Amino acid sequence: MDAGELKRRLRDAALALGFDQIGFAPADRPSHAAAYLAWLDQGWHGGMAYMAREDAVRRRLRPDDALPGCRTILMVSLSYAMPDPKPAPSREAAIVARYAAGLDYHGVFEERLAGLADALERLAPGERSLPSVDYGPVLERDHAQRAGLGWIGKNTMLIDPVLGSYLLLGELLTTLHLPPDEPFTADRCGSCSRCIEACPTGAIRGPRRLDARLCISYLTIELRGSIPLRLRPLVGNRVFGCDICQEVCPWNDGVPEGSTAELTPGNRRQDGRVRGGREEGRPIRPERMRDWAEELLELTDEAYRARYGETALARPGRQGMLRNLCVGLGNSGRPEALPVLRRCLEDPSELVREHARWALERLEAS
Repeated sequence: MDAGELKRRLRDAALALGFDQIGFAPADRPSHAAAYLAWLDQGWHGGMAYMAREDAVRRRLRPDDALPGCRTILMVSLSYAMPDPKPAPSREAAIVARYAAGLDYHGVFEERLAGLADALERLAPGERSLPSVDYGPVLERDHAQRAGLGWIGKNTMLIDPVLGSYLLLGELLTTLHLPPDEPFTADRCGSCSRCIEACPTGAIRGPRRLDARLCISYLTIELRGSIPLRLRPLVGNRVFGCDICQEVCPWNDGVPEGSTAELTPGNRRQDGRVRGGREEGRPIRPERMRDWAEELLELTDEAYRARYGETALARPGRQGMLRNLCVGLGNSGRPEALPVLRRCLEDPSELVREHARWALERLEAS
């Protein structure tokens, strides 16, 4: 079978598995390697020490260090685009990034990438492959651009001209040599700077220059300690992640909705199947910050993991989510939040108590 036919069959297999796009990139040193190293040197990765670990850096710069003999990277994407909420969420609403509305996408990718690896093994016996999602040491947006899936926007997100930027990326490294697709070289952001101007914390320091230490997604998900005082008022009621730079992007206007059931709001698994997001009559999470904080105050860490373990909300853990909710409640301007914040002052976690004190002072002063 020639390389062209192999690519066609792998493309068909990827689409049959439910991926929205697939592209083929060479397993070379990433085009943006210098920018990545400079980003680390500036310390803009913040507390994400795993990004700067020597072995991880080496693997990001040399795919064949992750998979010896790697020659091709199959890049795939899933869209999680959904309709804009109407009306706009109130100041009491707990705003969660769109990608976290359903199941944790890592599990979805792992299943589908395993299926793609099986297809590759059937088509090219003896060739090895290694699946990876964003926890693997791969500069995925760089490889996706070289695979023709889109360009990297000024907010550092990959943008597809049809699907927009609400995309999750995964990759399958393989020893199989396949001709690469044409890279996406055009920069279609033009003179637009809406994402830079809209970022409330100034995390986008310039085109394609993201200081993670200031990013609301980092502050509410990856940061393990206290959210810096000067940034807390700017977080608003975004209690898990942030979509602001994508919400203002004109390339996301009118994009088709994602079709992956597992990523739609509230879905859970049961007996290996996807089902709606109600568990004994309850939604997957409360919509209001007050109600969510009340729920979490009644849960142990173990109970939190049991309730949210199959979703992205497991990442910050119980105390991280309560920390975020305290900040959101402090920014809500709603005196109805005072009782639950006073209860947070009695939480076992000093991290929660600290943010509850800040929130109470902010509300009582307003």
